[in-house]
Amino acid sequence: MTVSIFIGALLGPMALGVPIAFALILSGVALMLYLGLFDAQIVAQNVLNGADSFPLMAVPFFLLAGEVMNTGGLSRRIVALAMAMVGHIRGGLGFVAIFAACILSSLSGSAVADAAALGALLLPMMLKSGHDAARAGGLLASASIIGPIIPPSIGFILYGVVGGVSITKLFLAGIFPGLMIAAALCITWFLVARKEQFELPPKESGAVRLKALADSIWALMLPVIIIVGLKFGVFTPTEAGVVAAVYSLFVAMVVYRELPPAQLFHVFVAAAKITAVVMFLVACAAVSAWLITVADVPGALAALVEPLMDNQTLLLIAIMALVVVVGTAMDMTPTILVMTPVLMPIIKQAGIDPVYFGVLFIINNSIGLITPPVGTVLNVICGVSKLSMEDLMKGVMPFLIAELIVLFLLVLFPELVTVPVSWFGH
Repeated sequence: MTVSIFIGALLGPMALGVPIAFALILSGVALMLYLGLFDAQIVAQNVLNGADSFPLMAVPFFLLAGEVMNTGGLSRRIVALAMAMVGHIRGGLGFVAIFAACILSSLSGSAVADAAALGALLLPMMLKSGHDAARAGGLLASASIIGPIIPPSIGFILYGVVGGVSITKLFLAGIFPGLMIAAALCITWFLVARKEQFELPPKESGAVRLKALADSIWALMLPVIIIVGLKFGVFTPTEAGVVAAVYSLFVAMVVYRELPPAQLFHVFVAAAKITAVVMFLVACAAVSAWLITVADVPGALAALVEPLMDNQTLLLIAIMALVVVVGTAMDMTPTILVMTPVLMPIIKQAGIDPVYFGVLFIINNSIGLITPPVGTVLNVICGVSKLSMEDLMKGVMPFLIAELIVLFLLVLFPELVTVPVSWFGH
């Protein structure tokens, strides 16, 4: 009964168009009334405490770094480097998109920011070369979701804070799975685009490639600084966010000089608006998270999945299927905030490594960004490409299947996540 009340109180208001943040509070209040614990002070206290977290301070700084990256020329130079290196091979613009997405993901940690950058920079070029619009848009959308997987990742930060998991370990654990998804996209793009008739850009000379590399070296140094700093304990993930923001501002304003001081205010405002949305969701989710614990919702769910508790693979497959379904109706941030406190006790009880589960969970939530009807990344690409959601979904489908296959392989072979982490000394 407790689970039914929680789900009904959450999904009912959402179906009526109530913003997710307020629906989270309503679901918590509904549980409080059911348990006879209602107290407005408890609601207020949990909202305040929910956003009062040192690790969460990384979120605004990484979001600011993403805004600076797109405005200050870092994204454009990354795309230009990828274009110079692989743009001339058959289907090269698609490989450029995937290559650029991997690098951009190590700068911003946001799929939406990467989708906006890739869509604005590459989609017109792909259409001009003769690529199918839906297929090109589908690839760009699918490549953008690498952003929350390869560190730094805002999704990993939220999961680590809510689940009490090491964010540094999550960052390092996401590198190899992110590259696996990139490889799967490359294979899929090669298969679907080989029958297309399109114009190939000319092969750039060695001098042009070196110039593109030299021009982008400042942008490429940022992920190196973050990963090396985290590995050797130079700074925490929160401090890494500060480093990323300050470094990107320095490069955009002093080195590239594409971010004039007059535009700085607008960049800060844009980052602040996105931060406000994320942090308000986190604060409101703290109410429902507290009630989830008090009402022992994880215990009720554990009883439902008890037949699977002795088989970690089957349990993970069942949970991943559930998250895929939830991801079609909810955006990434609320899904993490709602489901992490529910699933974490079950994961620990089943003896599953929370870091390993976190990688699977964030990959699954990232895939949810390209599944309708919510599909935030789909909406971004639709806005850039002027395609309908139906047409774009046709283009996304082959890449979506490839990413689900990678997720399934990671469920079957946990060492694909755990072994690469050990390479970094953890």
